[in-house]
Amino acid sequence: MGQELECTMCYQRRKVPGKAHLETDYLLFRGGEDRLKVTFKELTGVTAASGVLKLEFAGGPAELELGKAAEKWADKILHPPTRADKLGLKPAMTARIEGAFEPAFLEELASRQVATAGARQKTDLIFYLASRTADLSKVSNLAANLKPDGALWIVFPKGVPAIREIEVLLAGREAGLKDNKVASFSATHTALKFVIPVANRR
Repeated sequence: MGQELECTMCYQRRKVPGKAHLETDYLLFRGGEDRLKVTFKELTGVTAASGVLKLEFAGGPAELELGKAAEKWADKILHPPTRADKLGLKPAMTARIEGAFEPAFLEELASRQVATAGARQKTDLIFYLASRTADLSKVSNLAANLKPDGALWIVFPKGVPAIREIEVLLAGREAGLKDNKVASFSATHTALKFVIPVANRR
């Protein structure tokens, strides 16, 4: 989600001004030396009323004065986007899979009615599983198979020395692509989205 707002938090009988960040699976508040991070899994209650978002959890409750955004944030916390939503999977799209992805992901593609692209067919989406830096040598060839408004998602393991995020970014850029989104693919993998710059689309 990546949204942030300046607000006041009421927590443990204190009112602290600061900034709240709403991410895909957690909410983070920073105010001076105060910091509170609550994952959605920890929450036992989420309500919004009169511009105040109330979060109930084992160390709570915490109330954030968000104004008009309170109800929207509550809805996003209660109904977080699925992986398919974050990856932009839509019916009638075509996709090419490069790498040994988990069966659950392939089932998600099928459930969203995303078809497998033919061998010589330009495609809407390419999902490439890269496990080490050397795998990134294939990025340029993969990019050549995208439709003008298509997207290449490079999926790689988090926090391992075999492949680093900066290397993935550079590989995409060297292939003439622009990175425009990052998503948590799983507990162990991150996904970076690359697209063809608008000026280069034909």
